[in-house]
Amino acid sequence: MAGKTGTIVAVLAGAAVGAALGILFAPDEGSKTRKKIKDGALAKKDELANKLSDLTETVKSKFGAAKHDLEGTIDHLVADVEHKTEDVIAMLEKKLEELKKDAKATASK
Repeated sequence: MAGKTGTIVAVLAGAAVGAALGILFAPDEGSKTRKKIKDGALAKKDELANKLSDLTETVKSKFGAAKHDLEGTIDHLVADVEHKTEDVIAMLEKKLEELKKDAKATASK
């Protein structure tokens, strides 16, 4: 993911620099050249904003899926722990009954 972002930024930066250099070396009036640079910069700004928005949505969707998976895993673990807790309590109650019986038997002797 980080490699794609760096590549996209590098390509956009290269395109912007190339366009600016091409306009600067073109035989045109200064006012026309400045207008072309301004228009090109605004277009690249919009393009970069769209790319950033797409990247943001991609990251959100990936983290959203990971969050959903994590929540499902936590729910499963909680249910498993509750089930095991009930088993442990039942076993302890059974042992307590056995100990009470043994204590009564010992007291009777």
